[in-house]
Amino acid sequence: MSALKGPEGADWRVPPDELANRLELVGTALFDAGIESMLVHDPVDLYWLTGGRQNGMLLVGAKNSSVDSVFWVRQSLDRAVWEAGESAAPFELSAQPRVKNLNDELKQRGCTTTPAMQHGRLPHNQAMFFQDMLGESVDCTSLLWNLREIKSQWEIEQMRASGEVNRWMFEAILDEGGEGVSEIELAAAADSVSRAAGFGGQIMMRKWPMNCDRVVIAAGHSGAVPTYFDSAVGGTGPHSFAGLGAGFHRIKTGEPVLVDIVHCHRGYVSDCTRMFSVGPLDQEWAERLEAMKEISDEVVTRLAKGETCEMAYESGVTIARERGFSGHLMGMPPDQARFLGHSIGLHLDETPVVARGFSKPLQIGGTMAIEPKVIYTDGAIGVEDSWVRTEDGMECLTAGDAIPLHQEWDS
Repeated sequence: MSALKGPEGADWRVPPDELANRLELVGTALFDAGIESMLVHDPVDLYWLTGGRQNGMLLVGAKNSSVDSVFWVRQSLDRAVWEAGESAAPFELSAQPRVKNLNDELKQRGCTTTPAMQHGRLPHNQAMFFQDMLGESVDCTSLLWNLREIKSQWEIEQMRASGEVNRWMFEAILDEGGEGVSEIELAAAADSVSRAAGFGGQIMMRKWPMNCDRVVIAAGHSGAVPTYFDSAVGGTGPHSFAGLGAGFHRIKTGEPVLVDIVHCHRGYVSDCTRMFSVGPLDQEWAERLEAMKEISDEVVTRLAKGETCEMAYESGVTIARERGFSGHLMGMPPDQARFLGHSIGLHLDETPVVARGFSKPLQIGGTMAIEPKVIYTDGAIGVEDSWVRTEDGMECLTAGDAIPLHQEWDS
């Protein structure tokens, strides 16, 4: 596996002790839930637990159970062994057994009941196939996702590194933008920076079927074009089958240009938005941006205090209402998004969310993108940074004060 290297030959595998800690967390959660074992099939959760996303399934036993954890790999076993740390891997790896033998294999591994499965992720026919063969099983989807809400220090380091690449991408936007440059040309400049830094070409999302373009550039009227994407601004995209992201609109003097960038470093998301324009923005747009910064600061402050995500949302909405933005916050009716921030990690749309119905705080170690925006018929404006909640409050993982909320290209 000598060809599998990061930049300058760096070892970009997930450390085996990180995988061991995650398996221990899962084992304890299974024990607390009264579940003997579970089978993990989802590629993102497999990466989180095994260090790779090879085709297979991971059997995990509860703490104090007699179940031996094993990663049964269909393809490729050699790569799975290397990605898990080889002899340091905290679980056994072997070739996936034939389906007709799976029940016997589970019993030999110590299972006395049907393992829980990810019914929230498995295609219906696959879930039914396993249940017909193994028996009824409980759903363990939320169990894993709840554990992943709290990031380890190693994971937070990856997200800091991702945020650094965000900054480089905005520098490319500043260098390449100007009058007459198309949105999609500008997106290509940011894309090239991200790719060279190791972006793997995929933004993983939980909600179906929300495919995601990770460089949304919306200049002027493009910012008001509604999309299928559950967010404030989606952009036109280049065509109807890719109806999200940058399109062919060319930037004009004075119009607001919203740039919403996602990068993934070794799978971990950072999400950031900044504003640009050729020459200055008029006073009305500047005041709107100032108000979005006020809402962002309010949400961050509330979360830092340990208030619930719902409380932080209501506080932000109150500011918008007082400033006269209710009909424009996160979109215009009937296409308004009903949140001000979303948790991030290996997925772009993790939980909790700064929205109604999330009556829990962002936990210590939780990571979230805060993104208040307002949309009008002639454009969109807003701010976004990614944050982690620490013992000392909220720490910015992306551009923060290093990049101004608004920058000008020469007219």
